[in-house]
Amino acid sequence: MTVKSVRGRRRYIVFSVRQGLTKSEMIGKFNAFGDTTYIVQCGSGFTILRCSPAETEAVRERMKRMFPDSEPLLTSGTLKTLRTKIPELGKNDRAR
Repeated sequence: MTVKSVRGRRRYIVFSVRQGLTKSEMIGKFNAFGDTTYIVQCGSGFTILRCSPAETEAVRERMKRMFPDSEPLLTSGTLKTLRTKIPELGKNDRAR
């Protein structure tokens, strides 16, 4: 297990996005903006992004700028919590 003091803590943010948005479409848009935010999952009208705690507000703003119809729903330190609170996320769609 990786020590958090070395790797740093992470935050996972769930956004509602338009149906049919793909991970590859999101990656293309993020790359065009020079953004390196990691996309954990995208599908079923939701996406999960990973960032550091200091970047959460900036990630929300960038998502709103890139995808105006997106809305942040929940932020957590673990994927398990997000998937428990929003069952539609499922295990992991791995939609690409």
